[in-house]
Amino acid sequence: MITELKPYLFFYGRCQEALQFYKSVFSGDYEAMRVNDTPPNVQEHMPPGSGDAVMHASFTSDAVRFYASDGVQRKLIDPEAGNVSLAINFDDGAQAERIFAALSEHGKVQMPVGPAFWGGRFANVIDKFGTEWVMTLP
Repeated sequence: MITELKPYLFFYGRCQEALQFYKSVFSGDYEAMRVNDTPPNVQEHMPPGSGDAVMHASFTSDAVRFYASDGVQRKLIDPEAGNVSLAINFDDGAQAERIFAALSEHGKVQMPVGPAFWGGRFANVIDKFGTEWVMTLP
């Protein structure tokens, strides 16, 4: 089953500022992982000098929940790629792989299903309509 669907917002170097703003607006809180917090094999794929950038954050309030980031390399290089993606979390691996395959058809796989350093598996695909799907699988 799909356990959760959240918008994933990209702020191109202003993520910390945006999270603080939304915290004050929505009376919420967030947890953030910086590029420097990731394993070296992940850091080597990030732009030079991006160590303090927010790689992933989870914002939660009573009214609003979303993920946020300063942006993966593709989005940092090409802000025209947009600033919203959809993050989908699964608890059923077979269903997740079926959905990944369907979204990949006539789309563009950014990262095939593979192990994630935080546990489980991860995949990223842009479907044929240009919607980016960030997927966490068991």
